[in-house]
Amino acid sequence: MSRSGASLRSAALIAPLFLFLAVFFFWPLWTVISVSVRDGAIVSALPRTVAVIGDWDGTGVPDAEIQGALVADLADAESTALGPAVRRLNSEVSGFRTLIPKTATAAREAAGGTPPDLATLDPRWADTRYWTAIASGASAYTDRNLLAAVDLARDAGGAVTRLPPESSANRLIIGRTFLISGIITVCCLAIGLPYAMLLAATSGWKRNVLLMSVLLPLWTSLLVRTAAWFILLQDQGLINRTLIDLGLTTRPVPLIFNRTGVVIAMTHVLLPFMVLPIYSVINSIPKTLMPAAASMGASPMRAFLRILLPLAMPGILSGSLLVFMVAIGYYITPALVGGPNDQMISSIIAFYSLQTANWGMAGALGLILLVVTTVLYLVYGRLSRSAAPLGA
Repeated sequence: MSRSGASLRSAALIAPLFLFLAVFFFWPLWTVISVSVRDGAIVSALPRTVAVIGDWDGTGVPDAEIQGALVADLADAESTALGPAVRRLNSEVSGFRTLIPKTATAAREAAGGTPPDLATLDPRWADTRYWTAIASGASAYTDRNLLAAVDLARDAGGAVTRLPPESSANRLIIGRTFLISGIITVCCLAIGLPYAMLLAATSGWKRNVLLMSVLLPLWTSLLVRTAAWFILLQDQGLINRTLIDLGLTTRPVPLIFNRTGVVIAMTHVLLPFMVLPIYSVINSIPKTLMPAAASMGASPMRAFLRILLPLAMPGILSGSLLVFMVAIGYYITPALVGGPNDQMISSIIAFYSLQTANWGMAGALGLILLVVTTVLYLVYGRLSRSAAPLGA
């Protein structure tokens, strides 16, 4: 077979892989990025207005040409095209939800005759703020959603300013997401490191039982695991009933609809992602190192800190990054077990996507999550490819 034929055959073999990556990886990523910076609602609904409003200096009320272009656009616009534009404009200045339909009705009734005077039709058209909102959406691309995702916005002069605390809490929710994910990572490490050491120290059926206990949650649906914790953590659940029966408490301990429940449930769900990387590293460490350190006078704690812990550090860092990376994108568990002050960034993305249909904000928040996850993934990949353990 010729070289060109072999190359074509190789390309045909890997073509399904590239097709899969393009459809299920690169296309969704490009969609998230484009929807977060694209703002074509006003451009599509008001093309004539967008074409001429760029000459307006932003003071007072636009001239008759711009007002006539707006009337013409509203007279020809379909209601399906006006809907996204109205939502976009109303998010900047309240009142467009009633102003645009009223003006569009008047423009259609006057079609072919004398166009209505906008200020006479509704005094709001004499307010510069409404025209500024239209002018701000004249470009098909904007950084409005990206700024709003971190509680920032542009003022009338174009400078970036911080939104009032009552306007948005995205920055607070992003910080809360990182905090909860960090707490869960620490909890998984506190449980996973001793468990991985015990797993590596055993053999035979005991190791199989311990491995089965770690892998079993991965074989169970996430929704089923979360529902199980929802039942266990209730005031009349098994945990509170056991505590009361043992006399450790006289009343139920609040374990659900708060951060405690979120940490408990997510720690259980993500624990395998911490145990398995640490176990794979510890299991490759020669078993003679710790006895050798003891024979030279090192105490068990000193031998652990000076020998085992540095050698296990690649697994610890990889497991910690993996748990944190997965935790920041969790939605089901905080939504079912957590309270209003425990919702994470994924819940806000779902809110913008499903309830308000604000795809731009959902894409911008998703882009922030994507950037953080990508950076952590690169760090994780770097640690995974590292051959020499830290401290060795």
